Formats: sequence, C-alpha cells, structure tokens
Amino acid sequence: MHTNLWRRYAGSKFRLLVMIAMFGASMLIVGRAFGQTADQTPNVNNPDSIVHLFRQSIGVVSITIILLSVISVTLIIQGFIKCRREVFMPAAATATMRDLITQKHFKELVEFTEADGSFISRALNAALKRAPHYNAMKEAMETALGEQTAEQFRRIEFLNIIGNLGPLLGLLGTVIGMIDAFSALHAAEGQANPADLALGISEALVNTMLGLMLAVPCLAAFGILRTMVDRLTVQGALESEEMLLLIKPVEARPAAVVRAGAVPQPAAILRKPTLPTPSPAPIPTTE
Repeated sequence: MHTNLWRRYAGSKFRLLVMIAMFGASMLIVGRAFGQTADQTPNVNNPDSIVHLFRQSIGVVSITIILLSVISVTLIIQGFIKCRREVFMPAAATATMRDLITQKHFKELVEFTEADGSFISRALNAALKRAPHYNAMKEAMETALGEQTAEQFRRIEFLNIIGNLGPLLGLLGTVIGMIDAFSALHAAEGQANPADLALGISEALVNTMLGLMLAVPCLAAFGILRTMVDRLTVQGALESEEMLLLIKPVEARPAAVVRAGAVPQPAAILRKPTLPTPSPAPIPTTE
C-alpha cells in the first residue's frame, strides 16, 4: 500500500493534485478567517471584522510577515517545479551519457558533462577529471555527490527558516500590541472603556494569526520538498555510480598472467620436486 502511494506521489500529476489540495486548504483557512458571520454585513469598516482589525494593526511586524509570505510562495512554487526527475536528471541527458560510454567516446563524454548541468553530469564530470585512477575517480564522484546534495537541501532550507520565524514574528507583534493596549489603559488611569481595550487586544492578536498562517504552509511544503530531494539525490547517486562502473579502467595484472602461454598448470603446481637417490656407501674389503 505504501509503495503504491509513493509511486503515485512520484508522478507529476499526483504532485500537482497535492499542490492544489494545499492551496485549497490555505484558501479555506483564509476565507474562514476573513469571512463574515451570517448576522454581519460585509463591510470592511465594521470594527468587528478581521479585515478592519488587520488594517488597524498594520505595522513593521505585519509588513515583514507579508513580505515573507510573498517570498515563501515563490520558494514553494520554484521548489515543486525544480524537484522533478525531468529537471533533476533528464532522461535525454542520461541516455546520451550511456551511449557515449558504450561507444567509448570519452572525450565527447567529458565535453558533454562539462556543458550539462544535471545532477549526474556534474558528478560524472568530477570523476572523469581524475581518470584513469579508479579510486581517485570514485572519491571525486562521492565528493561531488555530497556537495550537490547539500546544495539541493540548502535551496529549500529557507522555507524551514521562514516557517520557524512566522510564529515568533506573530508573537512579537502581539506583545507590542498588548504593551500599547495596556499603556493606553494606564494613561486613562484605569477608566478606559472595556470595549476599546478588547479591540486593542484583538488587533494585537491579528499578528499571531498572520504568523501562524505563514508558518503552516511553509513547514508543510518544506517537509514534502525535503522528502522529494532525498529521493532524487539517492536515485542520482545510484545511477552515477552505475555509470562510473561502466567506465572503470582495467586494473593492472601480474606480468606472469598476462604473458601468453605462461598460465601455470595445476599439475605443475601440485607436482612435488624429485630428490636424487643417494648412492650406497662402498663396502670395505678385508685383506
């Protein structure tokens, strides 16, 4: 069951459905947050509406959250576009490299991997620069694979950072709003209208809501993209090592084995050396 679900997720259509579902869920949350109840008029100037509270609580923190929201949406779209097998390691590039290896056109292979920027090409190019020593080629490929894997994870790490900063920024905005509300209560010497105090606290809590609305999609997208990057990098590493084995140089062999007609025969190896038979000692004669 898990295998079939994973195969469906690996397909582009299923990933598209996941993106649409996430976008629909986000829009539903936003709609419920900013929607009006049945007994309220759809007037944004109504002090009880969240839109009005949002407009009243606009500040440095809320503007920062809005900017981070725009950046996170851009990163999420780019992540789902780039974390695909067709972009990560195109089938055409992989087939071209296999054909060049089969035909033993290693010079053209070096030029192709130098110009191509796919995951496998960059790893194979680093190995080809260390030819013909196989151990050095393998170490260079492992280093290139590690660098590319870290680079792919760094690209989506910003979503994790933004997702963790969202609630903190919302809490900061709420604390600032609460300080302003109680400062106004203190200035009125405790004679402030409770309705005004409640309105100030509501405006302060809007920043918390914005921070959570920023964090939830970012962390959800980061978890999905991290799984996709991990799967693609593992597949790319396996295919790169397979291609490296196809171009593995012939190891040096002992000269006694390579020389024609010098293959030792089992009988010659097992035959015991013959020792000379000692001659009998002369018999002494009596005179």
